[in-house]
Amino acid sequence: MGNRINKKLKEEGKLLSIYFTAGYPKLGDTVEIIQQLEKNGVDMIEIGLPFSDPLADGPTIQQSSTAALKNGMTTEILFDQLKDIRQSVSIPLIIMGYFNPMLQYGVEAFCKKCQEIGIDGLIIPDLPVDVYHEEYQETFEKYGLINVFLITPQTSEKRIRFIDSVSNGFIYMVSSASVTGAQSGFGDAQQAYFQRIADMNLKNPQIVGFGISNSETFEQATKSAKGAIIGSAFIKHLNGHGVDGIDKFIETIR
Repeated sequence: MGNRINKKLKEEGKLLSIYFTAGYPKLGDTVEIIQQLEKNGVDMIEIGLPFSDPLADGPTIQQSSTAALKNGMTTEILFDQLKDIRQSVSIPLIIMGYFNPMLQYGVEAFCKKCQEIGIDGLIIPDLPVDVYHEEYQETFEKYGLINVFLITPQTSEKRIRFIDSVSNGFIYMVSSASVTGAQSGFGDAQQAYFQRIADMNLKNPQIVGFGISNSETFEQATKSAKGAIIGSAFIKHLNGHGVDGIDKFIETIR
């Protein structure tokens, strides 16, 4: 089940993953955005489950999260919106969210629902890898879900190796220690970090996120990594152009 991600990671070329906040700009936009992204050649999609206290997110994503919550987005509504998604979409789908809503829903119930819908993985920035490994890994694996962990330039080599050992998909390589948001380019320190991680020869490929907004940053980020994730820049584009302009946005990256 979770192997859609692994199949995609084995494909040739660099992967483009897009993050957007479910229920934004409008509550009912979720499915159309996913379908449009696949149609325009995106390799993987991260569906953000909005949360009232998103620690790792920059202002653009926070604002979209707040707006989606105001629109009425909830875990239940997201699951309902996605119930038939696999009839029209075949690329890997990952839900990115904070652990609190999953706990409230019930971790096992949440995982089971993800499997029923055809979600391939989860990214939960505030679920520590040790806690996952001790308490939740069996449940995630029972429902075929890949859990994706984040590393930053500050993450120790020991911890990165531990994350690599409990992961079975890809590692989300945060490009800088700051919150999400577009940058104009990556400096030497960033490039050195990308290279340092590449030189560790981890068993899981890495996908870079934070600070990627155009073809230049996409190319820099994927020099030594398998792919890159774009979030804030895409949400800004949705702000200005709505769901209709998705093809134009993807053209600027690839």
